[in-house]
Amino acid sequence: MSPTLLRRLTTTITVAVLVVEAAAPALARTPETAPPAPGSVRGVVRDAATGAPVTRACATLVPVDAAALAAVTIGEDQLGRYAGCSDEQGTLVAEGVAPGEYRLLVRPYDTAAHGWQWVGRHGGTGERERARVVRVSAGAVTDVPTIRLDPPGTITGVVTDAATGAPVFRALAMVVPYVPHPKYDDHGPTTDEEGRYTITGLGPYHWPVQFAANGHATVWSGGVGTRAQARGVRVRAHQTVTLDQALPAGTLVSGAVRVDELLTYAQVIAFDATTGDLAGVADVGDAYALRLLPGQRVKLRCDCAYTQPVWHRDAASFDAATPLRVRRTPVAVDFDLG
Repeated sequence: MSPTLLRRLTTTITVAVLVVEAAAPALARTPETAPPAPGSVRGVVRDAATGAPVTRACATLVPVDAAALAAVTIGEDQLGRYAGCSDEQGTLVAEGVAPGEYRLLVRPYDTAAHGWQWVGRHGGTGERERARVVRVSAGAVTDVPTIRLDPPGTITGVVTDAATGAPVFRALAMVVPYVPHPKYDDHGPTTDEEGRYTITGLGPYHWPVQFAANGHATVWSGGVGTRAQARGVRVRAHQTVTLDQALPAGTLVSGAVRVDELLTYAQVIAFDATTGDLAGVADVGDAYALRLLPGQRVKLRCDCAYTQPVWHRDAASFDAATPLRVRRTPVAVDFDLG
């Protein structure tokens, strides 16, 4: 082989090697998948009787997915993250909505004129599972049929201890479950010293109600552990209906919480393992004590450290958490966040 040919061959091989080495890092990198573009929801809110537009009626998009529903923390309603309110023409737009399936809960500003409603297929409903499912697509506008608001009604009643019959003071009465804040307790209706509560501004439909109080199991109306089994109370327009509820002690679920630095307001929260509905909340020191109904199947989350919450057992998400079947005998579930 001539020296000239040898030099050319060597140069060609060297250039090829340099090109491959330069391209290798780029080939090794996996391109990041961009999140899907958000969508939006649009509709019109009107008075059911007159057809007049209703202003300042706010719709919240509540996720159908249980894991998304369980993404609720201290002081929050279990309602999701997207909302929009109607303007003077009754037009309502919710923007920046992650693609997925939702149900709409509409809450008018003037609850003396109109009541809350889950938006159903043929008008309002008080039962979440009967609400219309709205599918939001990436980058698209989803139009919903006209939302027609009905006049409001009221639920009142007395909450008592199931064992003694004594009134329960400061029990929560909720049509939408929420995680109470240990310091700020004026979020919604609570019972007075006689155990009496009042919920106003509800549409004239069947509404299940959830009750929670310290030292008792959290129950839905009828004394059951799940929304699906609840005995809904029939609200009528411009009238007051009575719903009394006795709270059982339930089964004690408790455990130690080991953590380097405890969150200022630390909580262990129980969620229905199937639906993601809130099932109970306990404040945390170096331990916690939570009461749940026998037969419930729940997933527990410890919001206890200045890091991401931890699910039982040492899981990072609702879907990966281990379900706990509540029985009649006490059970211990510890959390180690150290």
